[in-house]
Amino acid sequence: MSITGLAVSIASPLPKLDSFDRYLFIGPHPDDIEIGAGATAAKLVQSGKAVAFLCCIDGRFGSDTVPPEELIPMRRAEATVSAAALGVTDVRFLPFCDGGFYEQNELKSAIARIVGEFKPDVIFCPDPQVKSECHTDHLNVGRAASEIAYFAPYEGIMRRRGAAPAPVKAIAYYMTASPNRYVKTSKELLKRQLSAVFGCHKSQFPDGSAGGRAIAMYLRIRSLDFGLRCLSLHAEGFRMLDALRMHCLPEAWK
Repeated sequence: MSITGLAVSIASPLPKLDSFDRYLFIGPHPDDIEIGAGATAAKLVQSGKAVAFLCCIDGRFGSDTVPPEELIPMRRAEATVSAAALGVTDVRFLPFCDGGFYEQNELKSAIARIVGEFKPDVIFCPDPQVKSECHTDHLNVGRAASEIAYFAPYEGIMRRRGAAPAPVKAIAYYMTASPNRYVKTSKELLKRQLSAVFGCHKSQFPDGSAGGRAIAMYLRIRSLDFGLRCLSLHAEGFRMLDALRMHCLPEAWK
C-alpha cells in the first residue's frame, strides 16, 4: 500500500461489508451471483438483512441444445429457485439480450431504476477491471453498476435516467482478482452455495458435466483460500469501494 493509500485508510477506514442493512446483488446472467457471492448472500439473509438479486442479461445463448426462446424462461425459473435456496425471495430480471446485443446506456438506466426502487446501501456486481475477463456482458454489467452506484445519491442525474435517487454507500465487486474485504462464511454456507448453483442451474451444469466439476472444485478451493486470508475456515472475497474511494482516489481502494 502506498503512503497516500495508507493515509486515506487511517483517516477514513473502509466499513465492514456486513455492517449495512440493504444489499442488491447485480449479476450479468442467471447463475453469476450464486457463483460469485452465493455464500455471502445466504449469510446476509440469515443475519436479517434485506437482500435482492437482479439478473440483467437473459442468457438466451447459454445452451447448444435448447432454443433461445425456450432457454430464457427456463433460466429465469432456475434463477428464482436458486435464489430461494439461498433464502432470497426478491429476484428481478432485465430483458437484455445475451452477448452484448443492447445499448449500454439503456442498461445503465434500467439498473438505475431498480436501484432507485430497492434503495440498497451496498451494490454487489462483477469486477469489470479483471484483466482476464473477456465476456462482454460481465464487463458491461460491472461498468454500468459501478457508474450507477456512484451516481445513485445524485437526484438530478438519477431523474435523468427515469429513476429515484438511492443512498448507496458502497460497491463490492465479486469475481475479483484484488479482494480487499472478506466475508467469513462456513462449510454449511458453502454447501448451500454449491447446491444453489449445481442443483438449480441444470441448463448450465447438467449432472456429471466436466465444466460443473471444475467450477465446483474452484469454489471449494476459493472458499478455503479466502478463509485463510481472514483467519477463517471459509470466506468469500470482494473488492470494496465506499463513496470516498469511488472517485479520484486511485491509491485508496486497498
